[in-house]
Amino acid sequence: MTVPPLEIASGFPPGSREQWRTLALGVLRKSGVLGEDATPAAVEEALSSTTHDGVTIAPLHDAAALPAAPRIVRQGDRWDVRQRHAHPDPAVTNEAVLSDLENGVTSIWLDLSAHGPDALPRVLDGVHLDLAPVVLDAGAGASGVQPIRVAGAYLDLLAERGVTAPGGNLGLDPSAGPETISLLRRCLAEQPSLRGVVVDALPYHDAGGSDVEELGCSIAAGVAALRSMTDAGLEVEQAIGLLEFRYAATADQFLTIAKLRAARRLWARVAEVVGGPIEQLQHAVTSSAMMTVRDPWVNMLRTTLACFGAGVGGADAVTVQPFDACLGLPDAFARRIARNTHSLLVEESGVARVADPAGGSWYVERLTADLAGRAWAWFQEIERAGGIAAARERLVPERIAATRARRARDVAHRRDPITGVSEFPNLAEKLPVRQSGPGLARPVEPGGLPQIRYAEEFEALRDLADAQAERPKVFLATIGPVAAHTARATFAANLFAAGGIAAVTSGPGTDSAAIAEAFRAAGTPVACLCSSDRLYGEHAAAVAAALREAGARRIWLAGKGEHGDVDANLHAGCDALDVLRTTFDDLGVAR
Repeated sequence: MTVPPLEIASGFPPGSREQWRTLALGVLRKSGVLGEDATPAAVEEALSSTTHDGVTIAPLHDAAALPAAPRIVRQGDRWDVRQRHAHPDPAVTNEAVLSDLENGVTSIWLDLSAHGPDALPRVLDGVHLDLAPVVLDAGAGASGVQPIRVAGAYLDLLAERGVTAPGGNLGLDPSAGPETISLLRRCLAEQPSLRGVVVDALPYHDAGGSDVEELGCSIAAGVAALRSMTDAGLEVEQAIGLLEFRYAATADQFLTIAKLRAARRLWARVAEVVGGPIEQLQHAVTSSAMMTVRDPWVNMLRTTLACFGAGVGGADAVTVQPFDACLGLPDAFARRIARNTHSLLVEESGVARVADPAGGSWYVERLTADLAGRAWAWFQEIERAGGIAAARERLVPERIAATRARRARDVAHRRDPITGVSEFPNLAEKLPVRQSGPGLARPVEPGGLPQIRYAEEFEALRDLADAQAERPKVFLATIGPVAAHTARATFAANLFAAGGIAAVTSGPGTDSAAIAEAFRAAGTPVACLCSSDRLYGEHAAAVAAALREAGARRIWLAGKGEHGDVDANLHAGCDALDVLRTTFDDLGVAR
């Protein structure tokens, strides 16, 4: 029996880009995004967005956007579930490591900055080192003495137990000197599956850098590591085989997918030039910069998206940071949720069953090519500056600082919203209490780059508000019926709550004297008018005058336009941080 091919679009006339533009133009005119005089040619520009790298995200992609490029994918049908441990007590760390390995984790990332080499036997007691790969992070910078001592102790432990590690990484810096090179040679001779060097791109991401900056710096750092090892006498194939690249995965799933795919493409070009094997072992870590202290449970959603993006993008190993990592040392529940995130995606969703799920997607292929092209140009700029070591002195910090400033503006204006912090904050939340310690994965020292979280400035204001004997508050003059003022009152209350400031409303009505009396009862010098444009025209002037008479120090108006004697407007896209800081000053709260 011959089954005819299924033609999904059969029975429908073929569409064209011009038809889509015409239909989209009608919608954009109705919504007010484009004027009546706009032409179909303006549609794509109106619907496009731009990343922090200047890459344009078009609203529609077709086969013409599909670039010709080699596809390099993850080896194996699933990623390595890698959990990080940084508890300062070796016994507690050992218990947590064993629990993780018994419940789905397949490799361990050890932060030994609080331990040192002497703690390794205790931390790894009962761990089958021939089954569970271990990645070492000794802290204090990969070029310091501590990483060398820890790496040597781990090799000694493997030799003492008479086992061959199935993978993992010593976390060394090959530029640190002859002792490091000796350890790498020993690694090659004794543990052929164990890698020795982590090319860590997390510092560039956690300093506020963009995806292109993270990619370009990682390739430059990888090339620098290759030079150090080959200059010391290692073969190119040996040197490449010792490298592992670490990248951040964010809640922007498509940029994460494209970044990891672009990273493999970029490193393949380097390998082709030096004559080595075209391979890049990738370890993706859910972003520390995107994590929040406030409403930390939302971090579970962020890390799930990031894990999905990392898996689809082809990462060989993925670390999901526990949702409470910003609060201190994660507890057992948080670690369980983190490892079960992998299980859900791998076992239940089947994300790992396809080697390159995004391959062939016009959008993802275009985004991958754009990131790779810009990252290669940035890598070349770093090389012209003398390589990554020289570029860290000025070029890299200055470039990342500019990106960080742009990103901070977008966060402040809520163009980059942070759920639970700058949007939909919960003033009544009770934060879980965790033991103090290095909860988040903080990158090793790359040359003085700062370490930020996007939510920090909003959270600092929340902390300030919470520290007051009485929660700061503002008065919302809700003019007219509920239907007329609810949208803007909700918007204003949400904005003020992002800084920990509560809102007291006047209730429905248009009587300016009654609204002024409610304002006096609220006991705050700051008011905000909330209503429709039509009712503003009818009542805003009288209400504002009554509020001034009642002692209002500052009057905001939710929406755009000039209506009565108000000081400034609140509207979508305004500088929310500036509004909040101004309000704290008006309320007499010292910052």
